[in-house]
Amino acid sequence: MAQTPVWFITAASSGFGKYMAIEALARGHKVIATARSTSRIADLKEKGADTVALDVTWPLEKIEAVTKDVWERYGAINHLVNAAGYILIGAVEETSEYIAYETFNRPKEDYDCFNTNVFGLLNVSKAVLPYLRETKGHRTLSNFGSIGSWRGGAGYALYSGVKWACSGISESMRCELEPLGINVTVIEPGYFRTGFLNAGTKAISEKRITAYDETAVGQVRGALDATDNNQPGDVVKGAKILVDILTKSGVAEGKEIPVRIALGSDCPPGIREKMKETEAILSEWDGITMTTDHPKQS
Repeated sequence: MAQTPVWFITAASSGFGKYMAIEALARGHKVIATARSTSRIADLKEKGADTVALDVTWPLEKIEAVTKDVWERYGAINHLVNAAGYILIGAVEETSEYIAYETFNRPKEDYDCFNTNVFGLLNVSKAVLPYLRETKGHRTLSNFGSIGSWRGGAGYALYSGVKWACSGISESMRCELEPLGINVTVIEPGYFRTGFLNAGTKAISEKRITAYDETAVGQVRGALDATDNNQPGDVVKGAKILVDILTKSGVAEGKEIPVRIALGSDCPPGIREKMKETEAILSEWDGITMTTDHPKQS
């Protein structure tokens, strides 16, 4: 008899984390749904999830204690979904509120953005991987990048930076874990109608420099406000596709899990445009930039 798949999902209180949990539960799978407070995921508990308090910015030792407890109760983790993340809006010069740490100062807004989006992904992965490796059968580890993994822009440099990091880390982890039978993928959604851009969810730099207001930075601020709740992507449909891909079932039956999942009607065209622009740059400069080798020995 096949083992019922067990999912471990971070940031399950909203967005893709929540709807992937709902989709997995609807298929009869076991779901460990995590959030900073279990009160935020009480609805998932009512649907059958095991809800656990976990903040991805906790110290690694505390995250390890949570995952150890999950392992002792379930004896398996088949699918790890690192869904925690948020956008920080502001020009690089603006996202510079400082806070004093024990030995040195750090730009708090920048650090917090990396702490949740990148270090949180790393620490949860480090804590879960020993159990993911120990689990038998089909196993996946999925991280969330973004269409912003492919293109930087005014006003969201920190977000692009963390999502490029997530994509690069995921691609590397795939090389490390594929020989151990674990499929790693980075999910790169376009614009989906989640609470991602809602007031109180998106982070806006505390510092505001008026010199940027009439530039692309100001335009991006306005464009993101206008986009909120008007995104083309349906998160419920997206979550169903993702669970199909990760379980190699439904529309993904017979297919292998790709290294990246460009999700949404806007994401593949955006990536193709970036590829086209990059190829044009390479073609223009190859004759100069490729002349840097040592002379070949005769």
